[in-house]
Amino acid sequence: MKLSRRVSWFLLAFGVWSWVVWVTFAKNLWADAGGLAFDDGRPTAYFWVHLTLAIVSFAFGTIIGVIGLRGVRGDRNARADR
Repeated sequence: MKLSRRVSWFLLAFGVWSWVVWVTFAKNLWADAGGLAFDDGRPTAYFWVHLTLAIVSFAFGTIIGVIGLRGVRGDRNARADR
């Protein structure tokens, strides 16, 4: 399957964006000592659910970003071979 250059860049940008957003969210979740994430220093269900969401989003962002990167590299190689 060949991806267009536009789609490849979109997927790469989505992967990077996903990491930026979810790393920021994970940092804020961890720092939420007095809020919903921790109760008397112990993680709550809210913490575990949102940590799981962040980990899954890291994985999907990585996979999607790698697909986009491969598409961008493939497009560059195809243009160089012409």
